[in-house]
Amino acid sequence: MQMPQLPQPTYYIFKCEQSSPPGMPKPSCVNGETQGMFNYLGMSLMQKGLMGPVQLIRTSCLGRCQQGPVMLVVGQNERFMYSNLTNEKIDRIIDEHIKGGNPVTEYLIPEQFWGEPMAIK
Repeated sequence: MQMPQLPQPTYYIFKCEQSSPPGMPKPSCVNGETQGMFNYLGMSLMQKGLMGPVQLIRTSCLGRCQQGPVMLVVGQNERFMYSNLTNEKIDRIIDEHIKGGNPVTEYLIPEQFWGEPMAIK
Protein backbone atom coordinates (compact mmCIF):
# COMPACT_ATOMS: atom_id res chain seq x y z
CA MET A 1 0.00 0.00 0.00
CA GLN A 2 1.40 3.38 -0.99
CA MET A 3 1.35 6.14 1.60
CA PRO A 4 -0.10 9.48 0.52
CA GLN A 5 2.46 12.21 -0.02
CA LEU A 6 2.54 14.87 2.70
CA PRO A 7 3.13 18.41 1.44
CA GLN A 8 5.92 20.49 2.90
CA PRO A 9 5.21 23.76 4.67
CA THR A 10 5.90 26.88 2.61
CA TYR A 11 7.60 28.53 5.59
CA TYR A 12 9.23 27.42 8.80
CA ILE A 13 9.34 30.04 11.55
CA PHE A 14 11.90 29.46 14.28
CA LYS A 15 11.05 31.66 17.27
CA CYS A 16 13.80 31.96 19.87
CA GLU A 17 12.48 31.06 23.31
CA GLN A 18 15.73 31.36 25.24
CA SER A 19 15.47 32.99 28.65
CA SER A 20 18.32 33.94 30.95
CA PRO A 21 18.17 33.43 34.69
CA PRO A 22 17.37 36.54 36.76
CA GLY A 23 20.41 38.76 37.24
CA MET A 24 22.19 37.47 34.14
CA PRO A 25 23.85 40.40 32.34
CA LYS A 26 23.27 38.92 28.88
CA PRO A 27 19.87 39.81 27.34
CA SER A 28 17.52 37.07 26.22
CA CYS A 29 14.59 36.74 23.83
CA VAL A 30 12.14 35.79 26.57
CA ASN A 31 11.54 37.94 29.63
CA GLY A 32 8.54 39.15 31.58
CA GLU A 33 7.44 41.42 28.74
CA THR A 34 7.90 38.90 25.89
CA GLN A 35 7.03 35.54 27.44
CA GLY A 36 3.66 35.35 25.62
CA MET A 37 5.05 36.19 22.18
CA PHE A 38 5.35 32.58 20.93
CA ASN A 39 1.71 31.91 21.83
CA TYR A 40 0.67 35.19 20.20
CA LEU A 41 2.50 34.18 17.02
CA GLY A 42 0.85 30.75 17.01
CA MET A 43 -2.62 32.17 17.61
CA SER A 44 -2.14 34.77 14.87
CA LEU A 45 -1.09 32.11 12.37
CA MET A 46 -4.06 29.94 13.38
CA GLN A 47 -6.57 32.79 13.12
CA LYS A 48 -5.30 33.64 9.64
CA GLY A 49 -5.54 30.01 8.49
CA LEU A 50 -1.79 29.63 8.05
CA MET A 51 -1.04 26.66 10.30
CA GLY A 52 -0.03 23.93 7.88
CA PRO A 53 1.52 26.11 5.20
CA VAL A 54 3.58 27.61 8.04
CA GLN A 55 5.31 25.41 10.61
CA LEU A 56 6.03 27.31 13.84
CA ILE A 57 8.97 25.95 15.82
CA ARG A 58 9.98 26.89 19.36
CA THR A 59 13.76 26.98 19.42
CA SER A 60 16.59 27.74 21.79
CA CYS A 61 19.16 30.49 21.28
CA LEU A 62 19.67 31.71 17.71
CA GLY A 63 22.82 33.60 18.73
CA ARG A 64 21.52 37.14 18.28
CA CYS A 65 20.67 37.96 21.90
CA GLN A 66 21.48 41.68 21.66
CA GLN A 67 18.77 42.08 19.00
CA GLY A 68 16.10 39.93 20.67
CA PRO A 69 13.43 38.88 20.59
CA VAL A 70 14.28 37.29 17.24
CA MET A 71 12.76 34.80 14.84
CA LEU A 72 14.10 33.14 11.73
CA VAL A 73 11.78 32.76 8.73
CA VAL A 74 12.91 30.04 6.31
CA GLY A 75 11.25 29.63 2.93
CA GLN A 76 12.13 27.55 -0.09
CA ASN A 77 15.23 29.57 -1.03
CA GLU A 78 15.30 32.25 1.64
CA ARG A 79 16.31 32.92 5.22
CA PHE A 80 15.32 36.09 7.03
CA MET A 81 16.10 36.99 10.63
CA TYR A 82 13.68 39.43 12.25
CA SER A 83 14.83 41.29 15.35
CA ASN A 84 13.49 43.41 18.21
CA LEU A 85 10.08 41.82 17.79
CA THR A 86 6.80 43.03 19.21
CA ASN A 87 3.31 41.63 18.68
CA GLU A 88 2.59 44.50 16.28
CA LYS A 89 5.71 43.67 14.24
CA ILE A 90 4.68 40.01 14.15
CA ASP A 91 1.27 40.99 12.71
CA ARG A 92 2.92 42.96 9.94
CA ILE A 93 5.48 40.21 9.19
CA ILE A 94 2.66 37.67 8.86
CA ASP A 95 0.60 39.91 6.58
CA GLU A 96 3.38 41.27 4.39
CA HIS A 97 6.00 38.51 4.34
CA ILE A 98 4.22 35.24 5.05
CA LYS A 99 0.97 36.04 3.22
CA GLY A 100 2.26 38.64 0.76
CA GLY A 101 5.74 37.30 -0.01
CA ASN A 102 7.48 40.60 0.75
CA PRO A 103 9.93 40.67 3.67
CA VAL A 104 9.49 43.61 6.03
CA THR A 105 12.93 45.09 5.54
CA GLU A 106 12.84 47.58 8.41
CA TYR A 107 12.39 44.72 10.90
CA LEU A 108 15.24 42.58 9.53
CA ILE A 109 18.34 42.18 11.65
CA PRO A 110 21.11 44.62 10.56
CA GLU A 111 23.52 43.14 8.01
CA GLN A 112 26.52 43.36 10.34
CA PHE A 113 24.76 40.77 12.54
CA TRP A 114 23.51 38.58 9.67
CA GLY A 115 26.18 38.05 7.04
CA GLU A 116 26.64 35.29 4.51
CA PRO A 117 26.45 31.68 5.74
CA MET A 118 29.70 30.19 7.03
CA ALA A 119 31.47 27.82 4.70
CA ILE A 120 31.66 24.18 5.71
CA LYS A 121 35.20 22.89 5.30
